[in-house]
Amino acid sequence: MKFKVSSELEYQVLMPSTFIFNIQVSKASSQKVIEESLVVNPQLPVEEFISATGDARFIRIRIKKPTTFSINYQATVDTRHIILDEKRHSDEVPVDKLDTDVIPYLFPSRYCQSDRIQKLAFKEFGDIDNLYLKVLAITEWIYNNVEYLSGSTNASTSAIDTITERAGVCRDFAHLGIALCRALSIPARYYTGYAYQLVPQDFHACFEAYIGGNWIFFDPTKLVPLNGLVKIANGRDAADAAVASIYGNTICNKMVVNCECLEKEFNPYHYEESKQEGLSYQ
Repeated sequence: MKFKVSSELEYQVLMPSTFIFNIQVSKASSQKVIEESLVVNPQLPVEEFISATGDARFIRIRIKKPTTFSINYQATVDTRHIILDEKRHSDEVPVDKLDTDVIPYLFPSRYCQSDRIQKLAFKEFGDIDNLYLKVLAITEWIYNNVEYLSGSTNASTSAIDTITERAGVCRDFAHLGIALCRALSIPARYYTGYAYQLVPQDFHACFEAYIGGNWIFFDPTKLVPLNGLVKIANGRDAADAAVASIYGNTICNKMVVNCECLEKEFNPYHYEESKQEGLSYQ
């Protein structure tokens, strides 16, 4: 499935500052970057580097004096996904058998305090034996119990805050899903990317759970088709996969994001279908 994605961000810099952007699509095995461009205006020195896992791509820009600048990224990407039969891919992998690169996604993290919500997790979902259906139940619970409300949270909102306030945006829904999974010893990780058919267009967050040796998508917001996602990065939570990490005093003047499908026909894989099958890009 081919998509064209783009993002344009503009900042007013009030003092010497450093930006680390995470807006380029991942060069993971699940998607191929056909073409891409990155333009910074005015022209500034740009340093590109990748994450330790090798799939997230970062851009570092140092601004030495007050100014206004923009960064514009565009890419054409070919993605592929695999639909898994939940009955065949729902076996739990014991913690002592997990691959070492999966284990960090079991630990509590800054925004996903899984150690503090174990009682709730076991009360609501502990009796569900099928691992895939257990994560689906978590997804459904979040959708039914947390209101999607733009502007209701901020950069410091955590999973505990979301449970308390019962409101949030995609990032908060993802953090809560991750925390509940980890509380039940299910590895889970944050996912950020471009999303087709998201209204209004923006960067989108959901989460992946490690089930039967596969990372499978879950989106408690139900806002976009699961096969309309283009990956930017994974992380333990949003702290690892922030679109922009800024060190200094700045103001964001503009953020424009877009994702369009280049295929003549697009068959969306919605949440309802996922009740019978899981979607994986691994």
